[in-house]
Amino acid sequence: MAYTHYDRLSALDATFLELEDANVHMHVAAIALFEAAPLLGPDGALDVDRVRDQVESALGETPRFRQKLSRIPLFDHPVWVDDPRFNLTYHVRHTALPRPGGVRQLKRLAGRILSQKLDREKPLWEMWVVEGVEGDRFAIIAKAHHCMVDGISGMELLARMMRLEPDATIEPPGRWIPRPAPDGARMVADEVVHRASFPAALVGETLRSITRPREFVGRVWEQAAALQETLAMGMRPTTSTPLNEDIGPYRRFDWTRHDLSAVREIRKRFGGTLNDVVLSTAAGALGRFLETRGVDVQNATFRAQVPVSTRVAGDSQAGNRVIMLMAALPIGEGDPVKRLKMVHQTMQETKRSRQRFGVQLIEDLSDRTAPMIWMNFARFATRQRTFNVVITNVPGPPRPVYLLGARMDAIYPLVPLAQQQALGIALFSYDGTLHWGLHADWDALPDLHELSVGLDEEFERLHKLATRKA
Repeated sequence: MAYTHYDRLSALDATFLELEDANVHMHVAAIALFEAAPLLGPDGALDVDRVRDQVESALGETPRFRQKLSRIPLFDHPVWVDDPRFNLTYHVRHTALPRPGGVRQLKRLAGRILSQKLDREKPLWEMWVVEGVEGDRFAIIAKAHHCMVDGISGMELLARMMRLEPDATIEPPGRWIPRPAPDGARMVADEVVHRASFPAALVGETLRSITRPREFVGRVWEQAAALQETLAMGMRPTTSTPLNEDIGPYRRFDWTRHDLSAVREIRKRFGGTLNDVVLSTAAGALGRFLETRGVDVQNATFRAQVPVSTRVAGDSQAGNRVIMLMAALPIGEGDPVKRLKMVHQTMQETKRSRQRFGVQLIEDLSDRTAPMIWMNFARFATRQRTFNVVITNVPGPPRPVYLLGARMDAIYPLVPLAQQQALGIALFSYDGTLHWGLHADWDALPDLHELSVGLDEEFERLHKLATRKA
């Protein structure tokens, strides 16, 4: 029998695919800035062919980036199959900014690229190499569909291209031979077995638990309580804000950056985690931003959806390994220190709650039975306005990295927008700096840069209080 291969999308991955429509583009992305000198040719132009060769070399360790979508007959469930027509030139694209190549022009270009959906007939990623950025730099704008990557694995292809030293050598790419997909009958049979495994495992676990009735009853009670708590959260809508309008297809992108040493000083003085400082800074800036737009922030119920990675150490497998938690943010609290302590308490309670277990239970149940369970749960949460904004924080390398000898100066991540979610905030820590990426609907938030300025001001307020002598 000839060797065949395919990978089934989990219920969570399939949901990211199904949530996409003409206005909702479910891709994650990052804008990275590099010094240009090591990659300039004799004519002063960027050697894009070398960048493309480095991408090809990295693809050997990231097979998902050579796969495209297919469907299981009858079930219509999406799967990954190797693309026999894979063309690297289509995915790695070259462009340049008009002079003088300012950061504002780069942000506008990023917004236009992020406004375009990925072609579902091809592997779901693109990488734009942008030369002519001020300060003798170039940029890479990389985007990939959320159904194939999360915030950590989404950086995998970029990470494979980087070195910890300014080494300009390119490892020869291995030979790639696309694996044929199995026929429809094989995939249907596999799917029947996959979906039957859950009830079979449930019956087996129940039979094994007959000799441990107290343990069995306790586990069932915990699962029921977790589901009740998770579903109850979805029944409590937040306050409607200008961040929760119907969105269109066009995007804005803005960014800012903060010193991680300042974050450490804040934590040393007031306690909490890095993520507490992030959420507190965001809450202060969002409160001021929304108040100028007429929102009663003192009495508002405002929640952030905070993705929490469930990846274990060393797991770089493509796909999503995250749990979506909901955390109330005190956007009406004007005192930065009080706000930080309130956020810390809220996050501690959230982590101790059954939310995480309940969400994981729904994901597992959906993946093993009917994927529409999780899909409908996600759509219901969005329609009910269970949360106002997504804020996600991904750890990165603590020291400089290099692309073919070119040092990466900064990297700004992006989280996609869902229905009635006009703003997404993503963060990436790199080389002693915390990078904020602000992704917004073009029409809903024409003043996005004001929020970026507000983040700087709130962070500086908190830092000054942390370093003020007693």
